[in-house]
Amino acid sequence: MNDTAQQPGNKLLRQGVIGSLIAAVCCFTPLLVVMFVGAGLSSLIGGLDYVLFPILFASLGLVAYALYLRTGNFGTSPKPVIAILVLAFSVGLIWLEFKYALRISLAAAALVTVYGFYLRSATTRTAS
Repeated sequence: MNDTAQQPGNKLLRQGVIGSLIAAVCCFTPLLVVMFVGAGLSSLIGGLDYVLFPILFASLGLVAYALYLRTGNFGTSPKPVIAILVLAFSVGLIWLEFKYALRISLAAAALVTVYGFYLRSATTRTAS
């Protein structure tokens, strides 16, 4: 087996990325709406955003935690910070009545990306 398959956090990373992609597709395209209408569940369409966006942010939080695990637990555990940010992004988006949904979602994804680069650079510096 190769080393990347045994690296801690790979399964969480894969699940987080898949969850984020599915939630993003369902949030920003009419795919889920068409499926609900086709299944006769059109009365539930109004509340989809209240579920999908928190799932998107939670999946991005899972990606961030998986990136932390892949670095070999560098530094203190980010679990509390990730949980607070997931909650803040979810509540903030609902409070703003989804007015800036795309911008806020992109900001959350960018934050996870920057965190991943930070972890990579920090572990590179400590290794050398």
